[in-house]
Amino acid sequence: MMKLFLKLLRDIKQSIGQFIALVLIIAVGAFFYAGLVTYSDKLSTYTKSYFEEHNLSDLNVYYSQISKDDVADLSKVEGIHKIEGRYTLDATQAFEDYKTSLKIHSIPVKNEINTLTTIEGSIPTKKDEIIIDSHYAKEHDYHVGDQILINTNGRDIKFTISGLCENVEYVKKNETQDHKTYGVAYMAEEAIPEVADGFSYNEIMIDAQDGYDIDQLGQSIEGQSKQLSYLNQISKERTFNYSKINQTIYNNGMMSKVVPFVLFLIAAIILFLTMSRIIDSQRNQVGIMKALGVKNRTIMLHYMGYPVLAGIVGSILGSAVAASVFIPLVTASSARSHSLPDITYSLSIYSIIPPILFSSAFGLLACYLSGRTILKERAAQAMRPKPPKTMKKLVIERVPGLWRRISYSYKLILRNIFLNKPKALASSVGVVVSTVLLITAFGTQAALLKVANQIEDVYKYDLRVDYTMETSIDTTNLPSGIKNGYDLSTFPVEFIKDTQKENATLVVTAKENSLIHFFDEHDNEISLENNGVLVPKSYADKYHIVEGDTIQIKFTAPELKNKTVDTKVLQISTQYSNPSFYITPAYLKSFDIDYRPTSLLVEANSSTDLISVRNFFEQDPQVDTIADKTGLKKSAQYIVKQNSFVFIMFTICAVILSFSAIYTISSINIYERNRELATLKVLGYQKNKINRLIFFENIILTTFAVIVALPISGYMYALIVKVLSSTHQQIPNKLNIFIILISVILAYLLTILANLLLRRKVTKINMIESLKSVE
Repeated sequence: MMKLFLKLLRDIKQSIGQFIALVLIIAVGAFFYAGLVTYSDKLSTYTKSYFEEHNLSDLNVYYSQISKDDVADLSKVEGIHKIEGRYTLDATQAFEDYKTSLKIHSIPVKNEINTLTTIEGSIPTKKDEIIIDSHYAKEHDYHVGDQILINTNGRDIKFTISGLCENVEYVKKNETQDHKTYGVAYMAEEAIPEVADGFSYNEIMIDAQDGYDIDQLGQSIEGQSKQLSYLNQISKERTFNYSKINQTIYNNGMMSKVVPFVLFLIAAIILFLTMSRIIDSQRNQVGIMKALGVKNRTIMLHYMGYPVLAGIVGSILGSAVAASVFIPLVTASSARSHSLPDITYSLSIYSIIPPILFSSAFGLLACYLSGRTILKERAAQAMRPKPPKTMKKLVIERVPGLWRRISYSYKLILRNIFLNKPKALASSVGVVVSTVLLITAFGTQAALLKVANQIEDVYKYDLRVDYTMETSIDTTNLPSGIKNGYDLSTFPVEFIKDTQKENATLVVTAKENSLIHFFDEHDNEISLENNGVLVPKSYADKYHIVEGDTIQIKFTAPELKNKTVDTKVLQISTQYSNPSFYITPAYLKSFDIDYRPTSLLVEANSSTDLISVRNFFEQDPQVDTIADKTGLKKSAQYIVKQNSFVFIMFTICAVILSFSAIYTISSINIYERNRELATLKVLGYQKNKINRLIFFENIILTTFAVIVALPISGYMYALIVKVLSSTHQQIPNKLNIFIILISVILAYLLTILANLLLRRKVTKINMIESLKSVE
């Protein structure tokens, strides 16, 4: 056995290039498996435990106001395990050149639902104390004991920071996790009279009994609230926070299974070709071992050592790289994407085992299929040369006159490809997958960049001025430096299609507004009309909405009392960032809703005028916030940044996979044609001509692989876009021809590089050794 092991090491040494290429392919699969499984499993386990430990509410119900006694009465509704009331308000904080939004909740005296994770300090117990989320505090350099001034309902209120926290209901704040301009805070119940007119709640949190139907419970609550100022309700599954993180866990879990499986499958195909070549080349050695009495099982185990060793080395290498590269990157990405206190990602030693088992299993199967035929032969038969394959005429040979016009070199190439059709097809698989990965990676990155760049085409305003509530905008009293100005109003709404519902934003503005542009899916500009609604493509894709459909929109603002209207879909609008539904004031009035503009879009005559225009609005006491396009750009750039490491990893892995596959297959091809190539050398073929033969053959195989890869790439790209997109974020779903060309060119460059490295193998062919008989 020791001698067979030493022989195995010698075999590896003789084909070290192929062994390294095979190890790299397995390492890529292990890299993705270990990294993605660690990320998705840890995120899934942690969030499940986090949600249970801090008792994330199953249902939140909103009222204009509700008393403690009313909350106590509702607690008797069937299906409720626990119920707590709280007061929720929106506040702002003013800084030197911007304002921030704060969502503030009161903390129930005996808080058992949506409980806080205290990072530092303590929970507020006095009416002038507040605890704020730690990320917001870090952005603004707040510490425990500092005083902050907030504005709500036109009143300035001062609080002392009692602590820093995170809450289970804000694992995901918004699409970009913007902690600088948006924060969350909690105050004691004693502070409610300070911010509201008297003591009352406007929200209840419900912890349902295990297994109770939430929709049925919601209907019961709504029925019991007929005499109350009921507004709306939202279940846990429909909250932005819960749905987003579960979507992330699901997507990563799927990728951790599919991507490594495909890569290990490619490794198995290449292993099959490699082991076929090794066993075929050692027919006489197999025959000698059989003649010496070595059992078939022992011989098979000897050759199975090659794929097992490659699987072990590749899996360890891939897992080690995942631990040092993937895990730090995903940890940083997770920290930017979610607010999960004390979560850590570390690669388990057990995560190495599945890649070893998978790659070894595929390798053992490949080895068995490669060696079973020769092991069935008798010793004397195995020591004879393998009889040459018979070949039928090619189709092209039967075309009169065509075959004669083809040069001898190309005849050799065509005959070799069609003589080994299964191996030619298998040779293309690795190139197909790597080309698909390249096109998908480059296409996704280009799409994300297009999202960021569309902002310049859509929004032409210099400033967006938001006024305080109950303020009427006076467009007649504006400074002279303004070139164009259009007002608009924004409504929080609930989009309804059949039985499906989702929160959305409705923007009302004049059809003449030239500071916002709309585009269809072909990038043609479309306009706003008075007889319908422009629907974002992100919603249209998810809910299968087409032009001419009728959809329902429910106005969730308290003053509109959940008014629900039927709207006609005018056109589908491509909106990559911050997708919203758009209608005109005239169409709004057709629903008996008054148009009261709350914002003003301004375009200045020049950059100099812009400074004076901004100063004018900053001094206006009725102005709430002033924003430019920087915030929208940050939103788009955040998405690009979040996914950049995925693009880099996919590209690197595609390059490694493509090069390794081409190198291994070409190396096997050269070995199998040793006798043929040696004959050509004896006949006087120059070394360059022989290299050209191999080169053109690989180019033909790569061309075939690229043709097959193109339709697959379209499907894969659409799948990736679907994963990255949501109703609140649209990603372009069309591949750019330039991206395809770049990916294809790179695939050919890798083929050329592999051929250049294999030239020395052709040079080293020993004509005498290759041509002499083994008998």
